[in-house]
Amino acid sequence: MTVRSARPSDEPSPPLPHPRQDRPTLLDILTVPVPSGLVEPPLDDHHVLDLHLGQPVHVTCRLDSRERKGIQGQGHFTVVPAGAAHRWTFAQPARALLIRLTPSLFRATADAMGLSSRGADLAAWFHVRDPQIERIGWMLQAEHHDAYPGGRLFTDSLASALAARMLGLQLQQGASGSKSGRALPKWRLRNVLDYIEAHLDEDLTLAELAAVAGFSLSHFKSLFRRAVGMPVHRFVLERRVERARTLLLEGRSSLVEIALEAGFAHPSHMARCMRRVLGVSPSQIADASRVRAGREGSTP
Repeated sequence: MTVRSARPSDEPSPPLPHPRQDRPTLLDILTVPVPSGLVEPPLDDHHVLDLHLGQPVHVTCRLDSRERKGIQGQGHFTVVPAGAAHRWTFAQPARALLIRLTPSLFRATADAMGLSSRGADLAAWFHVRDPQIERIGWMLQAEHHDAYPGGRLFTDSLASALAARMLGLQLQQGASGSKSGRALPKWRLRNVLDYIEAHLDEDLTLAELAAVAGFSLSHFKSLFRRAVGMPVHRFVLERRVERARTLLLEGRSSLVEIALEAGFAHPSHMARCMRRVLGVSPSQIADASRVRAGREGSTP
């Protein structure tokens, strides 16, 4: 089914704390559901960093007069410059964290970095992964969810750090967000991703996944990394953490059952990996789920 949508937000962004007329906010944040099919967002006068949330999904993006196709996984991001027309086709529903940044922020950041005025011109990026941008994105998401407890100063600091990192990456990559070199073909990658999801509770090996892809072990490792943006072991770990998080939110199984179903050796192993990837423990996720369920149950 084809859907035309402006990506309506299911979590309206509250205003940043203590806004002033003479100090416009540097960014705003939205967590949005994305339907399957065709999505055509309206033109935006902000630069938009679109950070993918959740399980991988195949997307086609028409941006900057070019069409890109690929698998978007947790943490992959796309940058849409202000005023750029773009449209997407999603193979299945997805979720995204949209961070809208003012062009004036990039001009001020470029000036502070000693760049020319043209250095603030942001290029379109697709299917990029960067640990620093991810960390800033997750901090901004946490601030948004908790109604900005750190205040305006903290949020502005994160916005400036994000702009500096994006401009720095653009300089390093020659204004190109694309990966160089050969990547795993799309249909082979889909076979590997489906196999991982179906056998996530098993002790997967690189040799096993390379055989599914139809490549030698040495070739498979580099081809997978170029296609997905991270090593195989990191991808599998993040998928296990995401499955465990989903099961914890459902609240129907014990920690031992959840750990085994998600592919962890035991609950302690699951807890260590969750803290490393998400920054929270299984008990914190379960407690938050119970509190949310209690609030929903008490709503008349």
